[in-house]
Amino acid sequence: MVFVALPPGESTNVVARLLAAGRRVIDLGADFRLHDPRLYPRWYHWRHQRPAWLRRSVYGLPEWHREEIASARLVANPGCYPTAALLGLAPLLQSGLASAKCPIIIDAKSGLSGAGRSANLAFQLPETHESLEAYQIGTHRHTPEIDQEAGRLAGRRLSVVFTPHLIPMSRGLLATIYVPLRRALTTAQLRRLYWDAYATAPFIRIRTDGAANPKYVRGTNLCDIGVTVPPGSRQAVITSAIDNLGKGAAGQAVQNFNLMMGWPETLGLDLPGQIA
Repeated sequence: MVFVALPPGESTNVVARLLAAGRRVIDLGADFRLHDPRLYPRWYHWRHQRPAWLRRSVYGLPEWHREEIASARLVANPGCYPTAALLGLAPLLQSGLASAKCPIIIDAKSGLSGAGRSANLAFQLPETHESLEAYQIGTHRHTPEIDQEAGRLAGRRLSVVFTPHLIPMSRGLLATIYVPLRRALTTAQLRRLYWDAYATAPFIRIRTDGAANPKYVRGTNLCDIGVTVPPGSRQAVITSAIDNLGKGAAGQAVQNFNLMMGWPETLGLDLPGQIA
């Protein structure tokens, strides 16, 4: 088993050689997340060299693809924004309760570590201190990943508007998701739907005390989800909080690794979070 963590476009041939040598691979990059090779020139500005493997890769969101991951040769570890957004959306999408009349809006905010190690002045603490900035509006590379997987969960194409923001904290990610509903629901009914959907998911916690907060999942592989239906509306407001370096990256890769090895899903991950 090999973990690969390389910049976009650089893992494709490496992974192909590993697979040809009989290895199983978890790729933490973006090279095998999208099933349509035509999306790579548009969103990543390069042409995919191994398109045959795109359909054979398994999207590594364990809560929704557990059985496929267990037998996979190649797992594409999800991005951090899609992880938070899709975990927050999935029960509503699979239930058919999301209306198609209006777009789903995902307003997501990530700590500075989400930008990686590139020397981009706009993502450094002196520039972001006392600041909040939306960036790559309509052009962020995680957009097609969210569109693809949300459509798979719903069984149809969806209209999704995704806007990422940068906030001045080192790690953590919060997605606030607005979903139009096909029929009236109460907050209690919606919360029950989420409890049932994630009853066997060890890293999902459905909040009963309001919105999710990334502070309480820091340093863990947890995803906290809060659900609310404002009185008198047909609009669900979902908050989904993860550590972008844990459940949004390395933690999720280890969770996938455990499933592929047939080990307990929580092995090495059921640890206290960070309090500072």
